[in-house]
Amino acid sequence: MPVWCCRCSLARHFRNYSGPESEGQLLSSLVQHFGDSLGRKDKRMPLLEETTLTGDPLLTVPIVIIGNGPSGICLSYMLSGYRPYLSPEAVHPNPILHSKLEEARHLSIVDQDLEYLSEGLEGRSSNPVAVLFDTLLHPDADFGYDYPPVLHWKLEQHHYIPHIVLGKGPPGGAWHTMEDSMLTISFGDWMELPGLKFKDWAASKRRSIKSDRVMPEEIACYYKQYVKVMGLQKNFRDNAYITSVSRLYREQDDEDESQVSEDISTQHLQMEKEDVQTSLIKRNWEVRGYQRTTDGSQVPFCLFAENVALATGTFDSPGRLQVEGEEFPFVFHSMSDFGAAISKGKLRGKVDPVLIVGAGLSAADAVLCAYNNNIPVIHVFRRRVTDPSLIFKQLPKKLYPEYHKVYHMMCTQSHAVDSNLHSAYTSFPEHRVLSFKPDMKCVLQSASGLKKIFKFSVALVLIGSHPNLFFLKDHGQEIGHSPSQPITCKGNPIEIDPYTYECTKEANLFALGPLVGDNFVRFLKGGALGIARCLATRQKKKHQLIVERGGGGDGVL
Repeated sequence: MPVWCCRCSLARHFRNYSGPESEGQLLSSLVQHFGDSLGRKDKRMPLLEETTLTGDPLLTVPIVIIGNGPSGICLSYMLSGYRPYLSPEAVHPNPILHSKLEEARHLSIVDQDLEYLSEGLEGRSSNPVAVLFDTLLHPDADFGYDYPPVLHWKLEQHHYIPHIVLGKGPPGGAWHTMEDSMLTISFGDWMELPGLKFKDWAASKRRSIKSDRVMPEEIACYYKQYVKVMGLQKNFRDNAYITSVSRLYREQDDEDESQVSEDISTQHLQMEKEDVQTSLIKRNWEVRGYQRTTDGSQVPFCLFAENVALATGTFDSPGRLQVEGEEFPFVFHSMSDFGAAISKGKLRGKVDPVLIVGAGLSAADAVLCAYNNNIPVIHVFRRRVTDPSLIFKQLPKKLYPEYHKVYHMMCTQSHAVDSNLHSAYTSFPEHRVLSFKPDMKCVLQSASGLKKIFKFSVALVLIGSHPNLFFLKDHGQEIGHSPSQPITCKGNPIEIDPYTYECTKEANLFALGPLVGDNFVRFLKGGALGIARCLATRQKKKHQLIVERGGGGDGVL
């Protein structure tokens, strides 16, 4: 079957690059190649017979990014050569941080010691680089201030690192599938990516932004346009579905494996050709998948990469209760399914209430949606209404009045207060669903063990979502903090080095965004900074080794 193979495609492009050349020349050649191969009007990956070039030298793309949401977009922006510098007139409100920034004002933040800069900073992320980058872009935002960023951006094309961003849909990821009628939690300014202010973009499109919070549709459109405005299109492949990501590994017959250095600079720079191929086959990644075309057909592809960055987010797999009857067609797990049922009139005139399970913002959105469409609600959640960890406790009333309206109903219209169901809304704190029955009844159980049975029209389970890393061995569990548990953004994120975002249990595999616990766009940008700095540092080490060894090379990055 025809397959697009990165090794084959690149090998043909570099067939004549057998002599010495600088790393910069090689990168420029790669940029030209990807511009030619990925910028075609047909929006397909080029097709080649995978078996035609079995004897060609092994060539790879430096990094493949899986996921084209804001995490993947921001990483592509920084790998494309955009560098943040301290603005000439900027003064950060944190005097200690500002003093550190002044020490190396002439250097971009990418070229500075991120551990040193982030030392002592506190914020709403557990990742120190995320907190650092956020305070540089939004100084003292958590204290209610609207200070301008202390950074300005320069495009330095010689820092470009060739990469490919793979996503299932258009750039923006899951934002294109979110419920259009709801407002974002974060302010529009906090949703923006570096170099393009959201309000400036909205004004240029003559879009009316009536409040600081905006619709997901607006954000999705902004992310899609951002890729074009910043000239990143050549790096993006839409409609790409990953089926496997694995190490290329081959046993070495003539060399003791313990002698192979774990240092990245020596992994990729064995200067004799045979040693290079042996080392790279052990270390590189093979990324397989297919791309859907406009006629619905699937075109398989194969990529080879030195590094892989996971930027998939956590919206792939809705959380499930794992109870009897959850597979019935009247039990939904997404707002889009619920919205579709309302739009089609399936719930019009129904006497039985909608059963909503969950105590987060998605569940609150569902309550509001049903309430606004005059659909009665039974709201079930495990926590107490006084639980300090409830998200409603963390949202200012003036900024989020609709969510506090839901929280007020959760407290005052509880089944514990009045044993009868209210006409519009009844909450069941400290309850869980035991089962769904075929006759559209559910069995609830209280914390004391008391069971209740209620009739409902449809059920909507909104208890969070999890990343779907099926393309990794054991769904990626081995790279989490708890290897025996599935990867989740809160309970078991991917374990990373806090300054490089490289997986601590798998070299040359990176992760950012919700996969490492950064659920807000304002914090995921720190992951892009950490990865960009790590790759740039390793690139410099390679260049130094090439110079020290006399500038030799065979065209392998």
